[in-house]
Amino acid sequence: MITRIEGVLEEVSDGVAEVRVSEGLVHEVLVPACDAGELAMQVGAKVRLFTLHYLESQGQGSHFVPRLIGFSSREQRAFFELLTTVKGIGNRKALRAMQVSHARMAEAIAGGDAKFLATLPEIGKRTAESTIVELKGKLDPFLKDPLAARRAAAAVSAVIAPAVPAGPAADAEDVLVALGEPRAQAREKIERVVAATAGSALAADEIVTRALRSRGVG
Repeated sequence: MITRIEGVLEEVSDGVAEVRVSEGLVHEVLVPACDAGELAMQVGAKVRLFTLHYLESQGQGSHFVPRLIGFSSREQRAFFELLTTVKGIGNRKALRAMQVSHARMAEAIAGGDAKFLATLPEIGKRTAESTIVELKGKLDPFLKDPLAARRAAAAVSAVIAPAVPAGPAADAEDVLVALGEPRAQAREKIERVVAATAGSALAADEIVTRALRSRGVG
């Protein structure tokens, strides 16, 4: 297992650094997006990268190619290993997603900031939400103030917690569910209908009608 590499940085392009470790021996090293710019300014200088060595599947798993991933610190490497435990985030996706520092990503995950995470490459809304859920409570080593991060996450949860429908909206939800609509989708449609009315009071039957129209029924 190759855990560290030192040598002269010869080139950086498209997330790949070429490091000459001895005369005639150059290693290709994949690097996180957040490090590529800084490394580009160090071409010709000696660098040290903390590495992960893995086999990348090629040709639908018919053969494997050895790859090296290089990080600026052991802590960044540890964060990457944690990030890739999230379902759907492989090594390549994680490297592209790390467009900001691992500390900034850890802060966003711990704080429940799905909106920020969804702006990163390869991390859409659904992946951002699953990342927050799966890594909750595992990020303290990467946070300057873990307690503050937990408080922020609690505040975000309180703000975005979906309100339980009441009155006509609740009746409309029950009708949609009885018509075969999954409750979560029924609630989402009702929320859109209510939001579009700018606070105007609607009867349950009118809410149902408008919700059904939103899926092309009625």
